[in-house]
Amino acid sequence: MFVTRLKLRNWRNFREVDIPFRDTTYVLGANATGKSNLLDVFRFLRDISKPQGGGLQKAVSDRGGISKLRCLHARRPPEVVIDVELSESVDDEVPAWRYVLAFSAEGRGARRTLISQEKVWKGGNSVKELDRPNHDDKNDKARLTQTHLQQVEANSGFRQIAEFFGDTTYLHVVPQLLKFSDRISGHLLENDPFGQGLLEGMAKVSAKTRESRLKRIENALKLAIPRFEQLKFLHDKVDGRPHMEALYTHHRPHAGWQREDQFSDGTLRLIGLLWSLLAGNSLLLLEEPELSLNDAIVKQIPLMLQRLQRDSKRRRQIIVSTHSEALLSNEGIDGRGIIVLESGSEGSTARVTTQTEAVALRAGLSPAEVILSNVAQKTAEKLSSW
Repeated sequence: MFVTRLKLRNWRNFREVDIPFRDTTYVLGANATGKSNLLDVFRFLRDISKPQGGGLQKAVSDRGGISKLRCLHARRPPEVVIDVELSESVDDEVPAWRYVLAFSAEGRGARRTLISQEKVWKGGNSVKELDRPNHDDKNDKARLTQTHLQQVEANSGFRQIAEFFGDTTYLHVVPQLLKFSDRISGHLLENDPFGQGLLEGMAKVSAKTRESRLKRIENALKLAIPRFEQLKFLHDKVDGRPHMEALYTHHRPHAGWQREDQFSDGTLRLIGLLWSLLAGNSLLLLEEPELSLNDAIVKQIPLMLQRLQRDSKRRRQIIVSTHSEALLSNEGIDGRGIIVLESGSEGSTARVTTQTEAVALRAGLSPAEVILSNVAQKTAEKLSSW
């Protein structure tokens, strides 16, 4: 399935937005316009959809409470509303599912987060599978502290939605966490958003699948990294910990082998990106994949995503947040999959490309040439006089 439309009210930067999505969507915007907060909507839905993850109350608590989630520009009504449409194809006129969740702080007492609406429609607005609060909710307010997404016994009619949200993958690799994982004494964050457990994740898949994926990554690295020859996976003979090794051409045989703690930050981020692209078919959120990478490589990321979609048996949806000129200089980006975030006096807004921008993109200009200059921080040039 694919997310085809998202409506938000009073969510973080956004007082009210209505956003269409494609199979690959690029979210553009200057600093502090809400790119990360927009991606976090899907992470939030993932967190509440997993029964073992703590559900709604933990998802809100992990984000600092409802006061940190609610838009500062919000007035009335005070509730946060998330409205998502899901389809089997991004071109379907009628969504397969629609899920609406609205919640606010309890007015008195324990100050819990309470659900004010939870609704599910199947086939657009034709068949309503869920409509809360219902009679039981009104007789027992504690029921409104939990969504039906997180309750297996309650979501049998729409479990496909819960599984879709629950399988969402978010990636923002921090190379240092991977390089120095042996020395970092600390628990791995749930869902491993920063790539610290990348090697452990590789170890969990079958050897045949792992080797197939690493061979594809190796071929890509040969094109991207000078003198790169080979990538292999192994376990340490002493402590059994998983490792990667890379071979670079060298005048002495076998002298060019390096372990992951010797890889460049860019190499580790690229490996993490490529592995994530190959490792599943769920919704994938990529936050600023351009960091630490050479501009020549960054420019190829859209082509890599297109090739992955073309070669995969099942296309996966990918949402990318970026403000990279190199990434957006690729002329092959579909203008229909661009979302522009802009900051205003009433919070951030979201828009698709204008008709003028769409014409320029179809004429062969890149998003960097057509759009990026319009969303750049208008006051950035003043920093030179600070």
